[in-house]
Amino acid sequence: MNQRAAVVQGVGGAVPARHVANAELAARLDTSDEWIRGRLGIGARHVAADVSTVDLATEAGGRALEMAGFGALDTVVLATSTPDRLCPASAPEVAARLGHAGIAAFDVNAVCAGFVHALATGNALIRGHMADRVLVIGADVFTTLVDPADRLTASIFGDGGGALVLRAGSPDEPGALRAFDLGSDGTQVGTVEVPGGGARDRLGLPVANRRPYLVMDGPAVFQRAVREMTGSSRRVLARAGWDPAAVDRFTPHQANIRIIRGVAEQLGIPAARVVTNIEHVGNTVAASIPLALADAHDAGRLQAGQRVLVTSIGAGLAWGSAVFTWPALDGKARL
Repeated sequence: MNQRAAVVQGVGGAVPARHVANAELAARLDTSDEWIRGRLGIGARHVAADVSTVDLATEAGGRALEMAGFGALDTVVLATSTPDRLCPASAPEVAARLGHAGIAAFDVNAVCAGFVHALATGNALIRGHMADRVLVIGADVFTTLVDPADRLTASIFGDGGGALVLRAGSPDEPGALRAFDLGSDGTQVGTVEVPGGGARDRLGLPVANRRPYLVMDGPAVFQRAVREMTGSSRRVLARAGWDPAAVDRFTPHQANIRIIRGVAEQLGIPAARVVTNIEHVGNTVAASIPLALADAHDAGRLQAGQRVLVTSIGAGLAWGSAVFTWPALDGKARL
């Protein structure tokens, strides 16, 4: 048995300064605060104005590293679907800004499921003895891909960054990552997509819709999200040998409050154990889970030794879940 484990050593989060309450959207769209709260569970979100994905990733990663107390780092894995540039990847710039130029750094794109996939990558690097210290970040400015005139998607998404620092350790210590479940279904690529602007469009190949904004089949997303996040959660819990009743803190992707409640109910996890921050930040895509963990840490809702389940689904379709225990961490994850 491999006695080497990836252990969480720090957490950090960041959001843009611009705060957009539901009232601001209602003033220009056919919507209301009541509709957004009732359908989505969102009261406000933060929207990037003068900061980019790299900026948010650097801020969140820096806070996580400060909490971890690391002077050295081997790898940066950045989950994002909104890189600063189509080429190159954004992770090397983040690493350089953090004072770690020269180390391995790369992007992972699984949209809203990206952070769990990036976390699994960091876990594999440490367990495979390819790295000892890995910074895993999820960051997106997804509002740049949203049609500002679309009342649904304009209400759902916000921008932000979140990060966890991993170090090599032992499987029995608080913070150790225990198990993962990853999956995808490429037959559902059109369920959530930004159809225009990709290589097919640039090559002049057939593209059903060249729209440069997000296109989403809301009802289909809801059904698949509840189904896949529930199934993935059950599989990863079984791999860890945990019963759902043993989960102390359930931290799902903050897609919308009805999906979150639906998955929790399917798993039999009480509402008091569910971690949410969607009311204040909306759906921040790859930043969603680490940002929720950062906020829960700062609120004192995460204690050393608690069993944590995270699960997510994103465009692709792609999904992923992980289980781990929470470590003893000092300091603030967010300002």
